[in-house]
Amino acid sequence: MNDKLKWKSITEKIKVWGHELGFDEIGISDINLNQSKKSYNDWIKLGFQGEMHYLKKNKNLRFNPTKLVPKTLTVISVRLNYFPQKENTLKILKDKNRAYISRYSLGRDYHKVIRGKLKTLTEKLKGELKDISFDSRVFTDSAPVLEVELAEKAGLGWRGKHTLLLNKDNGSWFFLGEIYTSLPLVIDERKTNHCGSCSACIDVCPTKAIIAPYKLDANKCISYLTIEFKGSIPIEYRKPIGNRIYGCDDCQLVCPWNKYGKITKEKDFNTRHNLDNLTLIDSFKISEKEFRIIFNGSAILRIGYNQWLRNIAISLGNSPKSDKIIKVLYSRLKDTNKLVQEHILWAIKQHQN
Repeated sequence: MNDKLKWKSITEKIKVWGHELGFDEIGISDINLNQSKKSYNDWIKLGFQGEMHYLKKNKNLRFNPTKLVPKTLTVISVRLNYFPQKENTLKILKDKNRAYISRYSLGRDYHKVIRGKLKTLTEKLKGELKDISFDSRVFTDSAPVLEVELAEKAGLGWRGKHTLLLNKDNGSWFFLGEIYTSLPLVIDERKTNHCGSCSACIDVCPTKAIIAPYKLDANKCISYLTIEFKGSIPIEYRKPIGNRIYGCDDCQLVCPWNKYGKITKEKDFNTRHNLDNLTLIDSFKISEKEFRIIFNGSAILRIGYNQWLRNIAISLGNSPKSDKIIKVLYSRLKDTNKLVQEHILWAIKQHQN
């Protein structure tokens, strides 16, 4: 077998193994990311990354995979659906007494799930190529990697106007992961963009964070504000946050392509601890010890308990006026830090006006 046929065969095997491990799609790309460099640098210069300073600090590694993993020739990109179940998500979002948690975080932390599968895929590849020494490293939202750009190059979809990857047959309810490798695998073709003239994601954004097609100002984004941002949430964004206590899915919920979204087959992504049916009051009453137990193994754990209370306090302030909510808010004033207290007092004020 000549080299070309050999690597075509290996590439096909990788995709078979990937599907066997539960990935919904696998694609291969080269490592040339130069076409994304200008738009990324312009985005950083405008400060749209907010306080995510690592996006600026490590940007050279993002565009030069060989600086992250020497000898890298190709990247294996994978896609794994995460939407947990058929439900009336919009109904939950509109009920201002219920807590809305972004659908990606209702189950087990995706970093652990995808990393484990990628490591297994790498071991299968090493077993197949016993006589060939090669370098590899797995990633999933865990290092300076341009995941969407690489997945787009690998034919897994196209970047939507909300900046997430979109797939014609699966929408956008999925995670991405990568294996950087020094193997000369067969490259897949890039998909065409199918957003057309649609602006649904831009129009629905509660804080107008999608300032133009394919351009997001993280400083305004509810996902950034409730997860990545550690400080006092600006007053102008508190009302638009509504009952979203962790993340935001609005741009995905209205995307026409998500009518093709698939329910996940991954049991680890099934909803845990009734997180899709929590009231704001019950969420606020969770103790710090209970928080650590409930969110052990969850992506939510990393925001910490005080940030959890900060977010819920805002949503309680956005709830229908209620003496019961005022009482619950006051009950936490003495045993929280100044950051949380500030948001509690703001919430109380909303009910007293």
